[in-house]
Amino acid sequence: MVESPAKALRRILDSPGVHLGPACFDALSAKLVERAGFDYCFTSDPFLPVGYLCWFSISAARLGLPDVGLISFGEMMDQGQQIIQAVSIPIIADGDNGYGNAMNVKRTIRDAIRAGYAGIFLEDQVSPKACGHTRGRKVVPRDEAVMRIKAAIDARKESGSDIVIIARTDSRQAVSFDESLWRSQAFADVGADVLLIDALASREEMKAFCEIAPSVPKMANLLEGGGKTPILNPTELEDLGFKIAAYPLSLMGVSIRAMQNALTTIKSGQIPSHGCIPTFEEIKEIVGFNSYYEEEKRYATNTDQVSLQNGTFKSGKE
Repeated sequence: MVESPAKALRRILDSPGVHLGPACFDALSAKLVERAGFDYCFTSDPFLPVGYLCWFSISAARLGLPDVGLISFGEMMDQGQQIIQAVSIPIIADGDNGYGNAMNVKRTIRDAIRAGYAGIFLEDQVSPKACGHTRGRKVVPRDEAVMRIKAAIDARKESGSDIVIIARTDSRQAVSFDESLWRSQAFADVGADVLLIDALASREEMKAFCEIAPSVPKMANLLEGGGKTPILNPTELEDLGFKIAAYPLSLMGVSIRAMQNALTTIKSGQIPSHGCIPTFEEIKEIVGFNSYYEEEKRYATNTDQVSLQNGTFKSGKE
C-alpha cells in the first residue's frame, strides 16, 4: 500500500534528529531537491523525503513580484500541484494567513488536501500580509489567530485527512517575544502538529521557544543572507530542540546569481564555462527525457523503431 504524503511527513517528524528542508519554487527546483536526497521540500516560506513550497520564491518566479500578498490563492494552488506531480517526496505548502477568516482557512485546508500536500503552514498576519523578516508585519488579535488554527484542525477532521498543520506566528516582530510564546502555546493547545515562531532574534529566544509545549515539534526558519534568526548548524538546532529546519531562499538566491552571471557572459559574446552549466545530456537526464524514452519503448508497435542512441522516435514507414 502506498504511503500518503502526510503519513510520510509524520514518519519524518517521529524519527530522530533534525531534518533539513530547502524551499523549492517550481517543478524543476523540486526535482533537484529530490535528486539531492533531501527528505522533504517546502514550497517557498520553509521535510526524510519532503519538500517545502515557499511563497516568497514562487511569487518572485511566477510573477516577478515581491511576497506582499499579490499572488492569489488559485495561482499558488496551481503552482503547488505542478510541483507535487513532479516528485515523490512530501511537499509542505505555505498557506499564508489562510486567505481570510476561519471559513476561508477551512477552504484552504480542503483544497490543500485535494492537491496532495503533506503539510501546510498557517500564520496569524493580517491581510495583505508581509513576508517574514521584512518590515510592516501586523497580526490579528489572539482569539482570531487561535480560531484560524482550530478551523484548520476541524477542516482536516471533516475531510478524513491527516495533513500536518504547521502553526506559525509573526507576533515576535509585530508585538513581542512573550506574545509569540503565548500564541504558540495556544496553537498547540488546539491541536497544531508543528509550531513556528518566525524571525526569532537570538539563540536564547530559540531555546525558550523549544521549551514550550515540549511534545509538539518545533520548526526553525533560517532565512539566508541577512535574516533575523541566527543560522545555526544542524547539531546546534537539534540540541536546542528543533525537529525541522527550513532554508527558504538558498535555491532562489543562487539561481538569481547564476542567471545574472550567465547573462553578463552572453552579453559579452561568450557562453558560460563548462563548470557553470550542465551538459545537454545532463539536462535531459534531470528533466526526465531518458525515463520518458524508456517508458515510450513499452508502447512501440511492430512498425515503429525507437532509436536508443539519440532518443528520437522513428516510424517504420519512413
